[in-house]
Amino acid sequence: MNNIIVYLEIEDGIVGDVSLELLTKGRTLADQLKCKLEAVAAGYQLDSIGAQVLPYGVDTLYLADDKRLAPYTTLPHTSLLVNLFKEEKPQIALMGATPVGRDLGPRVSSALFSGLTADCTSLEIGTYEDKKAGKTYENLLYQIRPAFGGNIVATIVNPDCRPQMATVREGVMKKEIRDPKYKGQIKALDVAKYVQDTDFVMEVIERHMEKSKINLKGSPIIVAGGYGMGSADNFKMLYDLAGVLGGEVGASRAAVDAGLCEHERQIGQTGVTVRPKLYIACGISGQIQHIAGMQESSMIIAVNNDPDAPINAIADYVITGSVEEVIPKMIQYYKKNSK
Repeated sequence: MNNIIVYLEIEDGIVGDVSLELLTKGRTLADQLKCKLEAVAAGYQLDSIGAQVLPYGVDTLYLADDKRLAPYTTLPHTSLLVNLFKEEKPQIALMGATPVGRDLGPRVSSALFSGLTADCTSLEIGTYEDKKAGKTYENLLYQIRPAFGGNIVATIVNPDCRPQMATVREGVMKKEIRDPKYKGQIKALDVAKYVQDTDFVMEVIERHMEKSKINLKGSPIIVAGGYGMGSADNFKMLYDLAGVLGGEVGASRAAVDAGLCEHERQIGQTGVTVRPKLYIACGISGQIQHIAGMQESSMIIAVNNDPDAPINAIADYVITGSVEEVIPKMIQYYKKNSK
């Protein structure tokens, strides 16, 4: 049990960002453990997958290329992973905390009696000391995730069962190529060896997919509002400011819970994780749950009437004042000085 395997999510021949983020993290973990990073892709016409993922430091790419494996359906993908994991015996298995990962992960872990930590926001390698049993476990996967509605951060370990399985939320980890010329091995899997014909009992006749109109992850500028915006009318000012700057509008959980903004714009541990070039936090106090979702922003500007607000501690610039006064002035200034 010495390798790490990442399950790749593929749509129209393109590997999903969450999978590439996991490969980046997986390569770091594999370096620490001095083991191989492997990936498995299941679908149809996968010839381009190697070029997409090998630069991330993948040592072995398993390709299960079969027309019946695309689009994703539960049974064949589950059988493929379960039987492959039984054969390869990975010590760690990772997949995205997406609709696919949340369907596939529990089924695979249940079949292997391995356990699963869902919706992780961080993964580290560490030591665990079981004082009751008098044992010390080295090189365990620390599976870190928010718990109790995001009010605490739990670190979960799996000392005895393998693989150590976790699903990880999209956007919480960086996506970074290790080496454009990285040499990895590609192994074609005999699908019939891992998947039975009875697993293909379900056939997808037609799919309808509608992309979200909100692109928080891809926006270089985000103007986010919190409960301190006071009202839905005040929140409209953020759309005006974002419009001037060419950015998107985000929100804290408190603002969403108060009905000031829709849930799709929520940023934080229980929302989206973002890394924009500029993050303007308006009326946001800066609870740890929100900070966890935006602290990697290149530049943070905090607008708040509380000089001791927690978000000020991580902000590059702090504007102390009421949002009703400050934001209109920002809009006016940017309109005047923007090209």
